[in-house]
Amino acid sequence: MRPSAGAVAPKRGEAESAADALSDAIATLFERLRQRRPRIHCMTNNVAQAFTANVLLAAGAVPSMSIAPEEIEAFVGRAGALLVNLGTFDAERRAGLPLALEAAAKARIPVVLDPVLIEASPGRLALALEILRGKPAVIRLNTAELAALAGAAPDRTGVCRLARETGAVIALTGEADLVSDGARLVTIRNGHSLMAQVTAMGCAAGALIAAALACAGDALTAAAAGLGALGIAGEIAGETARGPGSFAVGILDALAGLDAETLARRARLDLAAARETSS
Repeated sequence: MRPSAGAVAPKRGEAESAADALSDAIATLFERLRQRRPRIHCMTNNVAQAFTANVLLAAGAVPSMSIAPEEIEAFVGRAGALLVNLGTFDAERRAGLPLALEAAAKARIPVVLDPVLIEASPGRLALALEILRGKPAVIRLNTAELAALAGAAPDRTGVCRLARETGAVIALTGEADLVSDGARLVTIRNGHSLMAQVTAMGCAAGALIAAALACAGDALTAAAAGLGALGIAGEIAGETARGPGSFAVGILDALAGLDAETLARRARLDLAAARETSS
């Protein structure tokens, strides 16, 4: 049963048991992803396209990347989920975006929003707020983007509050990743410092969340699975990497070799009830 927003956090033994159960659910979901091989349509930025596609392939999903208005509805309508990444704000993407969102709504497939650099661009922020009205399932962002979108401090309170206000699962990436649906809060401590030195890592995380979401009934579990799998792959890649170049290749290899047992064993996460916050 899903806890209420004002629920008291479980005791230590109960919290550990809940975290173990979530780790197992994440591992099971990742195996389901490999079996189903969902196709994920990614409206992402130019810099991120190749790495994002390779991350999806390594995880077992199938990427498609077209942004052309004349065909995007056909691609999205056949996908398992849609990623909307605002990293490239060009005319063709702006023309194709409403068509993609309409096709996703018509096909009833989940949408992941990655509001890249909305803190630096009023136009991007306005577009992100417009997309929020369509109720994306997950919003993947960093601390600066959270502050711009929520008008609140980029912390646990801000994450949980934005989740309640939008109805979306909020996935905040950072030194420790925070994932909340407004009632539950997951803290994920997997990852490696070299992840910050590879371009498109955050964009690829959004795509991996979308792939998990295509195979899951629970958006919070999907978001935790995407971020957890990428963080664990980063840790494995970091064990032999000589720098960011070899690390970028290594994380693809690690993702491709990741199995349910390794995911469940290496996941470092906490699950708690989100406390009600004041406005």
